[in-house]
Amino acid sequence: MNERKRYAIVGTGSRAGMFVDAITTTYAEIADLVGLCDLSRTRMDWYNGQLRARGLPPAPQYHAEDFERMIAERKPDTVIVTTIDAWHHHYIARALELGCDVISEKPLTTTLDRLHRIDAALKGSGKSLRVTFNYRFAPAYARFRQLIADGAVGRPLLVDFSWLLDTSHGADYFRRWHREKENSGGLLVHKATHHFDLVNWWIASYPRRVFALGDLMFYGKSNAAARGEHYGYARYTGEATAADDPFALFLDRKEAFRGLYLAAEAETGYIRDRNVFGEPITAEDTMAVTARYANGALLSYCLVAYAPWEGLRVAVTGTRGRLEMDIIENVTHLKTDGESAAASKGAFKRTEIRAFPMFGEPCVVDAPQAAGGHGGADPLMLEQIFSPTPPPDPLERSASFMDGAASILVGIAANMSMESGEMVDVAELFDLSAT
Repeated sequence: MNERKRYAIVGTGSRAGMFVDAITTTYAEIADLVGLCDLSRTRMDWYNGQLRARGLPPAPQYHAEDFERMIAERKPDTVIVTTIDAWHHHYIARALELGCDVISEKPLTTTLDRLHRIDAALKGSGKSLRVTFNYRFAPAYARFRQLIADGAVGRPLLVDFSWLLDTSHGADYFRRWHREKENSGGLLVHKATHHFDLVNWWIASYPRRVFALGDLMFYGKSNAAARGEHYGYARYTGEATAADDPFALFLDRKEAFRGLYLAAEAETGYIRDRNVFGEPITAEDTMAVTARYANGALLSYCLVAYAPWEGLRVAVTGTRGRLEMDIIENVTHLKTDGESAAASKGAFKRTEIRAFPMFGEPCVVDAPQAAGGHGGADPLMLEQIFSPTPPPDPLERSASFMDGAASILVGIAANMSMESGEMVDVAELFDLSAT
């Protein structure tokens, strides 16, 4: 008989939902949700309301100030961290120091000093820390990894990678806390940590030198004004003049938004639906990064947050050929009502992988797909996390602390490069060789 595991979750915004559901449904026979911790009792009440509706007992609730008391009283085996990015380091480090394993949402953290804080806590704890890079589990991305590992391109020499966030999903980062770089590290940390991790994983190497350029070029008050656009509202919900704004999000039109955010505003002061053409916005929406890897490969990466469609184009060229992959995640441009922003998290709309051997016939490679969030990735990742007997993982999809560190170090170094105008040596920031 499998031993039951005890889990506590700190941070009960929308990110927590996947873990709450997994613990209390799919893995309910082997997992217990023993505590919720947040700044907002309203948000914790909302999740407990969901549990009651399923006929389940509510989870004990603790204010963020009582995080350590929660661990002492509830004795979780594992703490799952789903707070805003800038607070990941605090809860990860304290949970490790208090004797818990930790699962962290991506990104691992946002700044170099916070990364070192986590590293020190982990080294002295004897506990485990894993980062939930669900994209590694998407069947198409795993297929791409397998092809490279099998030698389809020989030794990888160049990765050309463009990621497009559309005017639904991409805009959403500029409505909420992510738009202030001090909270998220900007999109090169918060969002691109997914993409840099894929590159690191695909070519089995870590970054060594990074250079970047980026700016806020589309969102924000001044950019709108330069295009002759003017908005008289700071947020969307309750604003009649925002009714026809294609960037608007109305929190009163979706149960989860009402319960997790709108109802909690008086308690937290957090406004989830700020005007994307308002102030303040300190994160970039247009970025280009160049990196050299430890294995000698070069990366050319672009991220834009206001494209007409959402997805990626990536190509890896090596000593024996080239692999290309195009994925369209979302092409729907309905007025945002909370559902369209989530549309890109479902099954991929179109996926194509092409192989070009150096001296052979090119071909289209089968690109498997699966049902579930993030192109079928979420159920597979959750199985690796919660199952006592997960299936074999020959592609090493489960990400370690060092994998999490390597991915954010590209973004952290890129942020430093944008500020200084200089190339940044990753080895001077953090030792990635201790693997």
